Amino acid sequence: MHKLRVFLEMIKFEHTIFALPFAYMGLVLGHVDAYGTWPSIALWFWTTMAMVGARTAAMSLNRVIDRAIDALNPRTKDRPLVSGRISGAEVWLYIVLSFGLLFLSAYMLNPLAVKLLPIAVFFLVFYSYTKRFTWLSHLILGVTDALAPLGGWVAATGRLDAQAAWWLFLAVVFWIAGFDVIYATQDLEFDRRHGLYSIPARFGLARSLWIARGFHGLTIVFLLGLWWTMRLGWPFGLGVLAAAVILGYEHAILSPHDMSRLNLAFFTMNGVLSVVVFVWTLLSVYTLLAGGAGRG
Repeated sequence: MHKLRVFLEMIKFEHTIFALPFAYMGLVLGHVDAYGTWPSIALWFWTTMAMVGARTAAMSLNRVIDRAIDALNPRTKDRPLVSGRISGAEVWLYIVLSFGLLFLSAYMLNPLAVKLLPIAVFFLVFYSYTKRFTWLSHLILGVTDALAPLGGWVAATGRLDAQAAWWLFLAVVFWIAGFDVIYATQDLEFDRRHGLYSIPARFGLARSLWIARGFHGLTIVFLLGLWWTMRLGWPFGLGVLAAAVILGYEHAILSPHDMSRLNLAFFTMNGVLSVVVFVWTLLSVYTLLAGGAGRG
């Protein structure tokens, strides 16, 4: 149990709340769009297992791939793998088990989920290397995490041809990229000294905060596109408004002269945002189905 707690600390398991609600959004909206009904319990279960497997594998790989870099960075030198509280062999065992869970979950969902696995695995591995050669790494992380709602949509429908799915995908791409830019400001000087690439290292603190604001502005635009495309009604519109307020507050408490509340902006507010948008999505879908507007 001690080793499990250390492992969960290493992969920041609590951060699953960032992506899981959006995976559920893809699942619910995809099922309503295709069939006009709620997803089954089995779909909820295997989508959850796929998310747990994918995220655990990705975070574990990131810690292995970045082990040497983390050892040099004062902010990360105490991470469990670097400090020896967990061994490399143990982490690799978790990686294998996590990918096994992901593959099993895809198999239990539908054939398209299995066919798309190589793309998902590629991004789960590739992202951790991108800071070594491009400052676009934040957007690549956004794409990687945004595979969650696309995966939820595929889980529900076995297809990926709906415009709404791509509005949701783009919203998550720029939401993740925006708050990753904010998070990376902590390592601005470290990245510059060690030849690592990031938007803060490339453009400086002030410009990076403006870039993050731009990314989050696009998030709202794409959520509005999803709202319009699926005709989700007033509850989802309120959810988008709530997301805009949360993102606005997140940026209001940060400035080039005061980054002391970065953890509040990064961890707390983004966790709140994903849950709030998901809850308003559920209410919107309930309103649609109760009113007989499911599509079937």
